[in-house]
Amino acid sequence: MKSSGVLNKLGSLVFTLWLLSLVSFFLIRMIPGDPVRLMVGDRGITEESYQEIKKNLGLDKHILFQYKDYVVKLAKFDLGTSFITRVSVWEEFKEKLKATAELSFFAMFIAISLGLLLGIYAAVKRGTLVDKTLMTGSVVGFSMPIFWWGLILILYVSVRWGLTPVSGRLSAITDIDSVTGFMLIDAWFSEEPWLAFKDAVMHLILPSIVLATVPLASIARMTRSSFVDVLSEDYIRTAYSKGLSKSKVYFKHALRNALLPVVTVIGLMMGALLTGAILTETIFSWPGLGRWLLSAVESRDFPVIQAGIFLIGSLVMILNFLIDIVYKWVNPRLRV
Repeated sequence: MKSSGVLNKLGSLVFTLWLLSLVSFFLIRMIPGDPVRLMVGDRGITEESYQEIKKNLGLDKHILFQYKDYVVKLAKFDLGTSFITRVSVWEEFKEKLKATAELSFFAMFIAISLGLLLGIYAAVKRGTLVDKTLMTGSVVGFSMPIFWWGLILILYVSVRWGLTPVSGRLSAITDIDSVTGFMLIDAWFSEEPWLAFKDAVMHLILPSIVLATVPLASIARMTRSSFVDVLSEDYIRTAYSKGLSKSKVYFKHALRNALLPVVTVIGLMMGALLTGAILTETIFSWPGLGRWLLSAVESRDFPVIQAGIFLIGSLVMILNFLIDIVYKWVNPRLRV
């Protein structure tokens, strides 16, 4: 049973990756626009030069042969070279991933910590004005358009009040050598580590809040719902009858069981962060995967789009697999 289950999961994974390669390859080619014309811009070129560039990029072949070449290279983990920068797509992806990972980590930290606290507090105060206010706020947060929320925060927090920078990862006057690619770590290798670290944190605040809004709302609602259900169980009443304090009942007995559905939501939200990062990174000029892919779509940079979608999709599937392992660890009944 165990071996067949593993084989089924592997088969499903391979099939999903194949579908992902189909989508990433053919969907971009349905968008109007000639990548060669976009590359040369307004410069006039002869037909011979146009055909030569097209041949060098491999765009002169039939689309099915292009897809065959793409799959063969993908099997060898050759993601190709960007049409625009002429740099390896894998090298670009690694650099952009660091920026997105740093932003996503802090956004998820905000979402999980506040989401759990607010959800538990709402469950404890269920039926009160506090509970209704928090849950109404979570609905608003879940429904709020990311681009609108980001622009509002920039307008007031950055422009009007001057509390945080408007965009980017660092100020122009801050000089940091890229050692790891993570600004908060690289800041400590600079000449003025504390000032550089503070600058990097200030640039992280607004995009992290914007990116964390939807996951925070979802985690808070699920935590509240799950916690309310757990508090009505018989073993909770037994714990109270033994004279245990509310804090011990909540955090020692109720929380672990209430976390079971919340872990699943957290896993789904971690995958959603990568898609939500496209808008967030665009609004705040954050040089991560989202902005990288958007620029590639605008310039019809096929190798970047194909590889970017495939790699991001693979990351989401890996995250879901890891969350499945964590879920089984949290719930011992699933280990059997």
